[in-house]
Amino acid sequence: GYTVDKYKKIIENIRSLMPDASITADAIVAFPGETEQQYQDTLKLITEIGFDQVMTAAYSPRPNTPAAIWDNQIPEGVKKERLKEINELVDRTSRKGNQRYLNNIESVLIEGLNPKNASQMMGRTRTNRLTFVEIPKNIDFNYSLGDEFNVKITKARSFSLSGQICN
Repeated sequence: GYTVDKYKKIIENIRSLMPDASITADAIVAFPGETEQQYQDTLKLITEIGFDQVMTAAYSPRPNTPAAIWDNQIPEGVKKERLKEINELVDRTSRKGNQRYLNNIESVLIEGLNPKNASQMMGRTRTNRLTFVEIPKNIDFNYSLGDEFNVKITKARSFSLSGQICN
């Protein structure tokens, strides 16, 4: 029930009211009947909007759905290639968008320990950016799940940030 232009205007309005708003989307590539031009238009829109994140998937038929039996299915090779290309684009746009956090102090809600590095807590900024926070080396440092810390962001990747607690 909306056009690309209407969608862009909604995002422009959000950004005018909340310049730091985090904008995310979902995209399914290779839906039956998707043309090359429609796919290219999706890539163009992702680039123009500069989403913080885009959850992507290639279409796969589901039982008892009309599209599952349409005869204009996209070949598996095309699906894989489109998904790979859109994921690479999302990686670049997300990394670029996350650069705005570098050297900023962000409030981070702690959700737990980093499962890959026990010297880091893991949490989320107010804009839902996954953030890894170095645990201070002080022997008396304590924290609980749900604590919130001001964190100076020192590294920005495509889908996460890293930083240190500010004193």
